[in-house]
Amino acid sequence: MERFDFIEMKFPAKADYVGVVRLTLSGVANRMGFSYEDIEDMKISISEAITNAVSHAYDDEGEVTICFGVYEDRLEMMVADHGGSFNLNEIKGRIGPYEANEPVTKLREGGFGLFLIQTLMDKVEINNDYGVIVLMTKYLIETGVGLDGQVSST
Repeated sequence: MERFDFIEMKFPAKADYVGVVRLTLSGVANRMGFSYEDIEDMKISISEAITNAVSHAYDDEGEVTICFGVYEDRLEMMVADHGGSFNLNEIKGRIGPYEANEPVTKLREGGFGLFLIQTLMDKVEINNDYGVIVLMTKYLIETGVGLDGQVSST
């Protein structure tokens, strides 16, 4: 079995706590060696997932669980709530593609967060059997310059 560190946070389903999770993610990802751009992508993704849980899962009470799986080559982030589920296929049907000449005012808002998450992360899995669980993965890709001047990745 692959070894990893597991970090879990639970907090009230309030938007006030999104910043706490973003700061935690920044610290963990920075320690792992992710680039600034990758960290920003992950912060946007986790913010969208949490905001979705807070906005749609509960009325005024509830709890959101955030988990980080810290592996040697990747960071897995999970956002889970136990509120109402949604129809994933219906959400996917409401997002993009958009016509190039379509004005910005005509863009649909619903599902845009899901589109952002799928665009910014390397792997996204969603389970909505009971509540919603969003599992996002970002791989740590180190690049460097070899002795011959060629850029290589590991």
